[in-house]
Amino acid sequence: MHVERIVEPTVVVLFGVAGDLSWRLITPALFDLFVDGRLPPRFLLMGFDRADHDDQKLRDRLREGIAQFARRKRQHERIDEFLQQVRYHRGDLMDPEAYLALAAQLDAVNQSWGAQAQRAFYAATPPRFFEPISAHLGAAGLNEPRERSRIVIEKPIGHDLLSARAINAALGRSFKEKQIFRIDHYLGKETTQNILAFRFANPMFEPIWDRRYVECVTISVAESLGVERRAPYYEQAGALRDMVQNHLLQLLCLVAMEPPVSFAADEIRNKKMDVLHAIRPIHHDQVAEVAARGQYGPGWIDGQRVVGYRQEEGVAQDSPVETFAALRLFIDNWRWQGVPFYLRTGKRMAERLSEVIIQFRSVPHRTFPAGASLEWRPARLRLCLQPYEGIVLEFMAKQPGLSMVLRPVEMRFDYAESFSGPSPSAYETLLFDVMKNDTTLFMRADQVETGWSVLQPVLEVWGNSYPTEFPDYAAGTWGPYSASTPLIRDGFTWPPPLKIRRNGERNGG
Repeated sequence: MHVERIVEPTVVVLFGVAGDLSWRLITPALFDLFVDGRLPPRFLLMGFDRADHDDQKLRDRLREGIAQFARRKRQHERIDEFLQQVRYHRGDLMDPEAYLALAAQLDAVNQSWGAQAQRAFYAATPPRFFEPISAHLGAAGLNEPRERSRIVIEKPIGHDLLSARAINAALGRSFKEKQIFRIDHYLGKETTQNILAFRFANPMFEPIWDRRYVECVTISVAESLGVERRAPYYEQAGALRDMVQNHLLQLLCLVAMEPPVSFAADEIRNKKMDVLHAIRPIHHDQVAEVAARGQYGPGWIDGQRVVGYRQEEGVAQDSPVETFAALRLFIDNWRWQGVPFYLRTGKRMAERLSEVIIQFRSVPHRTFPAGASLEWRPARLRLCLQPYEGIVLEFMAKQPGLSMVLRPVEMRFDYAESFSGPSPSAYETLLFDVMKNDTTLFMRADQVETGWSVLQPVLEVWGNSYPTEFPDYAAGTWGPYSASTPLIRDGFTWPPPLKIRRNGERNGG
């Protein structure tokens, strides 16, 4: 099997290396790339933080995270080999002198290697540090040479449209747009990328992928977990900012975009921008009709009693923050005119679930007698992202017997059954693309800002009205009743979750 590999000498500078994101996701992903032979022979991970560490203390901490979270963690004998490529640079993110010292260290690495390494500066930090990190890197000359230096930032990119513009402007003062990699880890998931493969590598669905045959589209990203240790962040964000502005809008773009001429990065991103520009603006007086919010109260998850959001540690007792958000959007173009797109996301839902459902229009005339089916369902195509990974086509078929009796059946593509071996994590894919300098799966500044502009009226209306009905759904359910109002008004319902059984056990929904 051909293994694609980075051959150029590479240094990844990880700001916030002592944080949870670096420990749980980024470093384990780099280790997996190392075990799979995808890192260059000359590779260095330079951790940057103000914690009282040295090289060995940092390696000991990262070893724990790799042993617990890496996909290749069974290759424990190679952990120390990987960690020999890890160094620590102690410094304050706000101190310009720390960046000058970093530049001197990186120059020394180039001299020892006898080559100029490409550099990726990964800001695994809260967003308030994006601007000073970018500015100090530029002042220290670490944004040069342009073709070999890049900066990586995590969501959330801003709190609203104005703050997103400010962050993008600050990044743009030190780095060119082609040097800026804005990560949305959903775009790195294998099943998310498979949406493009399914749509544009197969000829049978593209002719009916439009308003003539599609009745509606639902996109759901549900979590059974609560806020866990993220209460301080979540109290400032809420479900709309945390999930809809990035993850769900990106999924919508993949489903609705026009066929690209090529797989070039800007070609893909231009097609996504066309979708975002075509989303029908939401006026302030329409928010109550097209958007719903909710907050979970006490309930039951997997047979265990759980507290409500306002009882979580770090959450205000009268918090107005939504843990559930739903939207109805329209895309005003020739392909999708009049087709509603329903988006929902929430915490403490009945199941962990991420899926896109294409619901096709009903047949214009039912030939079969009224008693032929007691459970008539529309034809649906499910693109299942997690926890079940696959594609399911639901349609009607005749049940065996002497009478004409119809019932719903399914045709399935199961990712685990069709492909052997575990898929790389989203962070493996995205980090590898950063080192390849491939921006296809990353968000451009205009994408981020246009996504915020779509939601800005909802943010403003919700921010100016206190939700007196919170909490309005019990943990372990599918959200508040208000989330179904736009669908019911249009004659639809949220499709029931998919039930999958493998070896006699329930696998996902």
